[in-house]
Amino acid sequence: MRIRLYFDEDSMRRALVEALRKRGIDILTALEAGTIEEPDGDQLEYATTRGRVIYSFNVADFCQIHGQWLTKRKSHAGIILARQRQYSVGEQMRRLLKLVSTMSADDMQNRLEFLSDWG
Repeated sequence: MRIRLYFDEDSMRRALVEALRKRGIDILTALEAGTIEEPDGDQLEYATTRGRVIYSFNVADFCQIHGQWLTKRKSHAGIILARQRQYSVGEQMRRLLKLVSTMSADDMQNRLEFLSDWG
């Protein structure tokens, strides 16, 4: 099954969302979901219950949450992290497209991927 993405409020740049949607990527944003300002753990829970891989710039928090969930044997749909202001919209799009075309939703189960690895 193809990866479906959930962009938290930090990562949901309109130009990126629109560019990926034009290329057939299924994206839900925190704004569309009504989850703006929810804690990061709740964001991951929301994405996971909907079978969506979360994309965020909040590297430190999501690395910690990922570790906590694995320790508790709690499953998530996957996490993709990038450092804010490290990539242009175009570069984020290219790297996310590469990741989504390479990995399946099953592959992403309980994984944490860094956008920097998808150049």
